[in-house]
Amino acid sequence: MDAVATDTGARATAHGPPAPAPGLAAALWRHRLVRAGGGIVILFTLLALAAPLLTRWHVLHEPIRQDLNGLDNDGMPRPPGGAYLLGTDSLGRDVLSRVIYGTRVSLAVGTAAMLTATVIGLAIGLVSGFYGGKLDLGLMRFTDINLSVPAVLLAIAFAGLMDGKTLHLHPAWLHWPFLDVQLKRGVVSIFLIIGLVCWPGMVRVIRAQVLSLKEREFVLASRALGASDARLIFRHLLPNVLPTVIVLAAMTTANTILLEAGLGYLGIGVPPPAPTWGSMIADGQPYFISAPMIVIVPGVAVVLTVLAFNLLGQGLQEVLDPNRTR
Repeated sequence: MDAVATDTGARATAHGPPAPAPGLAAALWRHRLVRAGGGIVILFTLLALAAPLLTRWHVLHEPIRQDLNGLDNDGMPRPPGGAYLLGTDSLGRDVLSRVIYGTRVSLAVGTAAMLTATVIGLAIGLVSGFYGGKLDLGLMRFTDINLSVPAVLLAIAFAGLMDGKTLHLHPAWLHWPFLDVQLKRGVVSIFLIIGLVCWPGMVRVIRAQVLSLKEREFVLASRALGASDARLIFRHLLPNVLPTVIVLAAMTTANTILLEAGLGYLGIGVPPPAPTWGSMIADGQPYFISAPMIVIVPGVAVVLTVLAFNLLGQGLQEVLDPNRTR
């Protein structure tokens, strides 16, 4: 951003922000945090994508199939070993298979919720910081209200609305079924709920950067030459806040995955029979002494995934920050 700011106004208006340095990919690869976090994320992503093939090739068991052989003679979960590498749960289902399929749910919900939160946070941050005044005051007070309520409590409140009722987004005397929305729990509703409670954190950071950038010479020069607000926002401000947005998105993904696991643990996440890490931990609690793997394996999966995205975000911040020390 400093390199952009030192350009003359005419050059910045004519050519816009400079292209990323050609050594960026190499710098990312050399950074240990990026390699560590990115490697774990790639591993979980590959497992999630390969899960249906592994099941088709009989490498994995069906995650929702209740196998009579999955319980011992006393009706208890089997320990790790044999046909069940990580044991079975209380219904005779393979723990390894359910954890891998749970990766698909967690990554899908976490990524979609992150994108939802990023779009909302980026839009509010750009508009609030660029226009200022009463609009900025109103948007920031709305953001403060959302920040004052714990995200998990807000998510629980939203999830409580998903009771199967139909919401009519039109006057009662009009028959417009395409504007009828059924409120029910599912992957789409859960990632929307999580996305709607995770955006306030990034608004303040983006707004602060926009407040600084809009006073830079290249923006003032473009404004003096008659550039429209849309051009200033999308041509000059947005490219310069993208590195920060990328870092925030990576760290927000960790939060969304953790929140999805928490909602699943409370029984208000993605409904069964879809396997989720949070619901697996909740279901395995009564058997923690006799079959600890039911709880430990999904718990380790949550910790590794959240840690990976935090490491990735920290590494991206150190690589993309032009003021970092070398």
